Amino acid sequence: MKLDRISIGLHGGTDVAVVRDVARRMEASGFRGLWLNDTPGGDALRGLAAAASVTSTLRLGAGVIPLDRRSATDVADALGDLPADRLDLGVGSGGPADALARVREGVEQLRAATTATILVGALGPRMRALAAEVADGVLLNWLTPDAAHDAVAELRASAPHARAVLYARTALEDDALSALAAEAAQYGSYPSYAANFERIGAEPIDATIVGTETVLLEERAHEYLRSVDELVLRAVTAPHADLVRFVELAAG
Repeated sequence: MKLDRISIGLHGGTDVAVVRDVARRMEASGFRGLWLNDTPGGDALRGLAAAASVTSTLRLGAGVIPLDRRSATDVADALGDLPADRLDLGVGSGGPADALARVREGVEQLRAATTATILVGALGPRMRALAAEVADGVLLNWLTPDAAHDAVAELRASAPHARAVLYARTALEDDALSALAAEAAQYGSYPSYAANFERIGAEPIDATIVGTETVLLEERAHEYLRSVDELVLRAVTAPHADLVRFVELAAG
């Protein structure tokens, strides 16, 4: 499997020493980029700074930073020495109240602060339309390959050159399958995600990747890459699993 359009996503709270080890292995293997999500207990930008310190070509993605928790001003101040030419800065609304206005204003502020690529995390059509209007692209999540194809076609109709990146929860070992099923069920219980699954006519587990055999991973990745520019394999592993092993399995 060619890796130049494949990235790996880790939890933002991953220990920085592990992030460094994973980043080194990813760059050596030819992956496009490393993505970290941003949570109250995990600062994506701090983790990406650790990855940047041990790599020179690997792209660095934050996906996504919720702007209801971290303002655009705070995000800009936290960028520090992160290399803007390698940075994909994903932002999202966080809470539903004033979501579109918050993202529009946040992207405008970040545009003035950095030359990094700015992507908007968008679950529904209105946020995807805003991403097409104000950002460099969209970060998609919890979509089947067919739903991703439709979302990207819609995006490109109004923004032909917008970048489309998709996160897919991925299990590569048998002992991670129960964790994948549990995470899918958890997201399916959230109202906004339940509406998404109803809209696309799919169960949550249908929007994940079971890659316990190399051929399964390659086939599923190909299905997504028919429409998106970049596929992020969001690592779902058993507790205390070796994340470098996830990288090695993904690299084939």
